[in-house]
Amino acid sequence: MMLSTPSALTASLAAAGCVLLALVLANAPAYAQGPLVPPLGASLSGLLSYAREHNPELSVRKFEAEAARERVEPAAALPDPRFELELMDFTNTVNPDRAPSLLPGQVGNTRYRVVQPLPFWGKRELRGEVAEALAEQVETLQDGTVLEVENRIKTAYARQFQASGQIRILRETLSLLDAIEQLVLTRYGVGLVPQQDALRAQSELTSVKIDLVEAERRKRDNAAKLNALLARDGDAPLAEPAQLPPAPARISYQSLLEQIRTRSPEVTRERFGVVAAQKSRELTWLNRYPDFAVGLTNNRPYNASDNWEVMVGVTIPLQQSSRRAQEREAERRLDAAQTRVLAAETRLAGRLGETLAAFEASRDKARLLKNTLLPQASATFEAAQSGYESGRVNFNTLIDAERQILRARLALLDADVETAVRLAELELLTGEAL
Repeated sequence: MMLSTPSALTASLAAAGCVLLALVLANAPAYAQGPLVPPLGASLSGLLSYAREHNPELSVRKFEAEAARERVEPAAALPDPRFELELMDFTNTVNPDRAPSLLPGQVGNTRYRVVQPLPFWGKRELRGEVAEALAEQVETLQDGTVLEVENRIKTAYARQFQASGQIRILRETLSLLDAIEQLVLTRYGVGLVPQQDALRAQSELTSVKIDLVEAERRKRDNAAKLNALLARDGDAPLAEPAQLPPAPARISYQSLLEQIRTRSPEVTRERFGVVAAQKSRELTWLNRYPDFAVGLTNNRPYNASDNWEVMVGVTIPLQQSSRRAQEREAERRLDAAQTRVLAAETRLAGRLGETLAAFEASRDKARLLKNTLLPQASATFEAAQSGYESGRVNFNTLIDAERQILRARLALLDADVETAVRLAELELLTGEAL
C-alpha cells in the first residue's frame, strides 16, 4: 500500500474544500429566503390555514353569506315604476274617416302613463332590517361551519398523532422484545430456561407485530380523512404530527358558559333570528296602513293639443281578518325564535358540562399515568429483567412487566389525545380558542 505524498494530500484537501464551497454557494439562496416552512401535516396551524383556503364547504358558506348580504339593498329599495300605454277609441268612432288601429297616434286618444308605487312610511326600512338580520344569520352560519371544519381537523390531527405515537411505541417495544428474545435464546442454549420461554417470547413478538399492522392501518385511515378535509387526494403525503396543542392548566365552567352565551355562533345565529322575527312583526303591523302610488300621464288626442295628468292611488286594507291572522303568526314566530335561543343555550350548556368533565378526567388520567403508573411500570420491568437474568423470577413475570409498561405508555398516549379532542370540542362549543 502506497502512502500519499504531502503534495497529493494538499491537492486532495483543496479539491474537497472547493466541493464544499460549491455546495454552500448552491444552497445559499435557500438560507437567504428565511426559515423553512414546516411540511403540511406537521403543525395543526398549517393544516387549519390550508383548510381555510381550500376546503369547499367553507367556500360554499362564504358565497352564501355574500349572496345574503346582497339581498339587503334590494329589500329596502323602492318598487320598480310601471309604464302604461293606453289606446282610447282605437276603433276611431269619433273619426269615422279613419279605420280602426292599434298604433299610438292613430287612435282617438293615446295615453302614456308612468306609475311609481310608494310603500307606507317605515315599511322599506323594516324590510331592509329584516334582510340585514337574515344576512347576519347566514354569516354566523358561516362562522359555525368554520368551527365545525376546524374541529374535525383538530380531531383528525389528534388521531393521526395517536396512530403515529402507537407505531413508535410498538416499534420500540419490538426492539425491546428482540433483546429479550436474544436473552432467552442465549439462556435456552445453555439449558438454563425451558423451550417454553423461547416460544412465549416469539409469540409476544408476533402479537406486537399484529398490533403494529393495525396501528399503521389506523394511520392511513386518519390520513385519508385529514386529506378529505383539506380537499386533497386521499393518498396525498402528510408529515408526521409534531405535537398536540397545549391544554390550559385550569378551565372555569362559568367562564366557558359565559363565552357560549356571548360568542357561540349557534346562539348568535338564533339571536339574529329573534331580531328578524321582531322586525317582521313590526312590518306586519304596518301592513294595517295603506300603500300609495303616484302617476304621471301624457294625453295625446288625435288632432288636438297634448295635456298632462297627475294621479295618486291608495290601497284599501279591507281584509282585516287576514291581517289579524298574519299578526298572530308573526307573534308566534317571535315566540318560537326567542325559545330557540333558550333551547340552544340549554343544549350547549349540557354539552359543555359533559365535555368539560371528560376533559378534566382525561387530563387527570394522563397526569397519574405519567407521574405514577409509568415510573412504577418501568421500575417493575427493570427489577423483573434483573431477576430473570439471575434466575430469581420466571419468564412470565418478565413478559407481564413488559406488557404493563407497554399498556401504560399506550394509555398515556390515549389520555393525551383524548384531552386534545375534548379541548377541540370545548373550543367548538365556545366559539374561540382556549
